[in-house]
Amino acid sequence: MLVDLSFRLLSRLPLSCLHRLGSWAGWLVYRASPSYARRLRENLFNALGREDEGVLRAAIAEAGRQALELPWIWLRPAEEVVAAAVRTEGWELVEQARADGAGILFITPHLGCFEITAQCIAAKIPITVLYRPPRKPELQPLMEAGRARGQMRTAPADLSGVRKLVKTLRSQEAVGMLPDQVPGEGEGMWVPFFGKPAWTMTLAARLAAVKGVRVIYTWAERLPRGEGYVFRLQAPTEALTGELEADVAIINREVERIILQCPQQYLWGYNRYKQPRGERAAAADSGEAGQ
Repeated sequence: MLVDLSFRLLSRLPLSCLHRLGSWAGWLVYRASPSYARRLRENLFNALGREDEGVLRAAIAEAGRQALELPWIWLRPAEEVVAAAVRTEGWELVEQARADGAGILFITPHLGCFEITAQCIAAKIPITVLYRPPRKPELQPLMEAGRARGQMRTAPADLSGVRKLVKTLRSQEAVGMLPDQVPGEGEGMWVPFFGKPAWTMTLAARLAAVKGVRVIYTWAERLPRGEGYVFRLQAPTEALTGELEADVAIINREVERIILQCPQQYLWGYNRYKQPRGERAAAADSGEAGQ
């Protein structure tokens, strides 16, 4: 009840106000949680290969803005949210794919306002997005309200959902997903992410291998002072090979290139390099066997 009320109250505030509050919230969390602060600094340093105080300070504030804009993105009228994307770059990639009769796989990293990308797409064409329930159950109805509207449909992150995504792509429609979440046991493989082994989902590469699928990378840059977003669609720079491990690594490299276009707006505080519980146990057993 309290979460629902808080979200609904926050959604009434102007985006500029939410971003200002979010900046303060980002710094508050950074100061209050040493483990979060350490992870954010380490992940950013690992990606950039250097210390950059300006990017670090911006990343702390942007993480808070991402969190505080969620009520606005999920609960404001869809047409108002889509209108906040004041500029779109690269939509011709979608038009060409549809003209060619291709299914489209939109791949969106946790960069900028990743929640708005599918809404911008759904304002023009149908899209089915992979759905993973939030850790806090009270957020689920709010998330569903924000995602299942207009031409946007959802698919659960289980076998039935994967089948739905494949069927959607084979029907020459669009699918959207976030590729840089740590998958569960048995759902990933170890491939480099910014030069460091990361347990990475294979689903994006498997969906990209569906016959006739066109991959398009998307992200939305958050503009200063609550002025809105720039919705960007970009073509891959590397061709996929059809070999699963190679393609998972290629998608990670593509995601890296996109992140480095605006590193201050990536969620560096996310524990991208953690191991699923089952994988930790397997690694421990392997180590013991080798002794």
